[in-house]
Order: sequence, then C-alpha cells, then structure tokens
Amino acid sequence: MSVKLFEPYTIKNVTFKNRIVMSPMCMYSAHNEEGKVENWHLTHYTSRAVGQAGLIMVEATAVTKQGCISSKDLGIWNDHHIEGLTTLVSMMKEHGTQTGIQLAHAGRKAMVEGEIIAPSAIPFNDKMKTPKEMTIDDIKDTIQAFQDGASRAKKAGFDVIEIHGAHGYLINEFLSPLSNKREDLYGGSQENRYRFLREIIEAVKEVWDGPLFVRISAKDYAPNGLDVEDYVTMTRWMKSQGVDLIDVSSGAVVPAKISVYPGYQVTLAEKIKHQADMAVGAVGLITSGVQAEEILQNERADLIFIGREFLRNPYWPLNAAKELKYTLESPIPYERGWKF
Repeated sequence: MSVKLFEPYTIKNVTFKNRIVMSPMCMYSAHNEEGKVENWHLTHYTSRAVGQAGLIMVEATAVTKQGCISSKDLGIWNDHHIEGLTTLVSMMKEHGTQTGIQLAHAGRKAMVEGEIIAPSAIPFNDKMKTPKEMTIDDIKDTIQAFQDGASRAKKAGFDVIEIHGAHGYLINEFLSPLSNKREDLYGGSQENRYRFLREIIEAVKEVWDGPLFVRISAKDYAPNGLDVEDYVTMTRWMKSQGVDLIDVSSGAVVPAKISVYPGYQVTLAEKIKHQADMAVGAVGLITSGVQAEEILQNERADLIFIGREFLRNPYWPLNAAKELKYTLESPIPYERGWKF
C-alpha cells in the first residue's frame, strides 16, 4: 500500500509534491510596524521548505493596516509589500515547495491604534475595544482591499490564496449570528450573513485564477452559534463560487471553552468533505505521520495542515516518513544526515 501522505496532490494547475501543508500561523515579527517581510520570515519559512513541506501557507497577512491583528503582522495593503513577499516566495520555491498566502482582516479582534471595525458594535470581550459598526461603504472598501491583496499576491508569485474566514476575525464575525446583529443585507438570515464572504470571493476571483482556499471555523462552541451543519451549507455555496478547498478549523468567534485533544477538529473536516462533496484540509493537534496517514487513508481529508509541530520541528516530514517507513528524498546537502 502506498503512503498517501507523500503522494502528490493537484489543484487546477498546481501540484503539491506531498499532502503536507504548513498551516498559516501568526509570527508577529514585522517589527518595522509597516507589515514588511524581515529576515525572520525568510529564515522561518525557507527552513520549512528545506524540510520538504508540500505547501507552505504564509501567516495571516492583513489587507488593510486597520485590519492587522497586531502592529507586527505582515501586510499586503500596499505595493511596497510586494518586493519582500516576492523574495520570500522565490526562496521557498527553490526547494520545490508550493507557496500560499492567507489574506486576512482582524475585524473586532484587531489590536492596533485607532478605530477598529466589525459587522456590529460588539466587543469580543470586556478587555477589548468596541468596534465601529461597518457602513456599506466600509464593506465595499474592505472587499476592494481583499481584491487588491489578491492582485499583489499574484504579482509576488504565490501559487495559492487562502481567504481567512475563521478564528473570530472579520469574515467569521459576519458569518456568525453571535457577532453579526445587522438588520440590512449583510445580517439576519444565513444567506445575508454569508453575503460579505460571497462578495469577497467574487472580487478575488476577478483577479485570481489559481487555487483558492477558505479557512473556516466550523463550530462556534456556544449556544445559538454556528455548527458544522451550517458550514456544510456554506461550503456548498463556496464550491459553487469556485473555491477549491476548505481549510477546516474551529472556534474563537466568541470566548468559549473548547475541549482539545489529538485530531479534535478532524471530524468537522470529514463531515464537510463528504456532506458537501468538497476537498478539505484537516488541522488541529495532528502530530505524527501515522495519525496523518490514517486521516488520508480513511478519506477524512485531502490535505494535512501542520501547525505547532512545524514550530517545534522544521523537518517534521522527515519524522513522518520514518514512522511510515517511507524514503523521503532529501536536499542534497543533507543526504548524509537523512539516510538511516
């Protein structure tokens, strides 16, 4: 039986050499406070490319300065970001890794100076700022910012774009009735709450024809919040719009207690994959090659998104290969160390 974790996977015109994806994780390392790539990013991401990840997703990258999670986030709101991102893409691709970027807006969870915005004027908790309820013009401007970010990502040479619709950030805030109390076309019914994401996808696809992912929080873990069945419906809508893969995470739209255990989000991905007939990525305390292989062999997901294990070990694919008795081709300079 073949080792599925190390089989290629193709979406549109892009082939990943294996099913291992480095999950987008905030690095808070743009110390220039202008969102530009620094040496840290070049070292951090390129080392995982050397480690043989099939796809590396660059962290949540803000489409507006106002939409940064922190003042140290990477940005893509200005053309001056393109040069650093282009260098980063080039360095990763030298090692045979495909490259992706997550376009994001933090909404009410932005921790930056000045006014922050959200679908409704409801703070995330009693320690965070109360956002301004977005006007229709604010909504249109933000959709344009996502489109402009996608254009810049294309110019920088990325292979994949992921729209960040999870973890309680702006798009997730529109989707959930817990954070969206609007009474206009962007609130109320599920169709209306989805409208903001629908229009972002439409805008991005006007300038982007490569693989398009959306990260979702498939469960709110709170009374009257969204659950996976709601996201099955919305995934069908996304599929009809031409989204290629759903990156299935969960939680963080409101403060909630979440029971965390190995693979705790995989069943959410599995339901969306089969009930919506959609390619999905599984993420969440997936730590071993055996665990990843089980998910793939049992057709519970199509790609494996690895987060914290990649923080601990840039060469996680090598460890997974050893567990699965698979011979992973090494970078030539590392051959002496990778042969066992």
